[in-house]
Amino acid sequence: MQAEQEAQFQEFVRARWSHLVRTAYLLTGDAHHAEDLTQTALAKAYRSWRRVARTDNPEAYVRRMLVSCNSDRFRKRRVAESLTAAPPEVAGRDEAYSLADERGALLGALAQLPPRQRAVVVMRYWEDLSEAEVAEVLGCSPGTVKSQASKGLAKLRTYPGLARVAEGQGGNR
Repeated sequence: MQAEQEAQFQEFVRARWSHLVRTAYLLTGDAHHAEDLTQTALAKAYRSWRRVARTDNPEAYVRRMLVSCNSDRFRKRRVAESLTAAPPEVAGRDEAYSLADERGALLGALAQLPPRQRAVVVMRYWEDLSEAEVAEVLGCSPGTVKSQASKGLAKLRTYPGLARVAEGQGGNR
């Protein structure tokens, strides 16, 4: 890789690292897996940076790599993972624990979705991408994005942990 392309890649990583890790975290539900997943996707992007940099939207290209690497992780998984819906018991309750409960409930609910639905829900509603952008990232049609989002949201609505969070909020959020 030429020095100019190397500098361009490094600048891209500095600017987008935290955003990509956050997306990976929502896809995996685990901070360590999220960092590993992001590093894997960026390593692949580095190897083909010439091609990635020529695209209209390098971030979308790398985001698609992130989703693909996450799908590969499920195919290659040797040890079963079990995300819990609730964090361990805590001595006291305060606002910080309430937010942790909400986050835990959301991550637990996302973990119950199949990888494709989870990717669609995260990209569409967390990343706030349009249906067309999500379809481009996932390499599918906008109709598939719509149906996967609908199915994913329907499953999330039935998740008991999220229902408790919604009841506790009294509909204020």
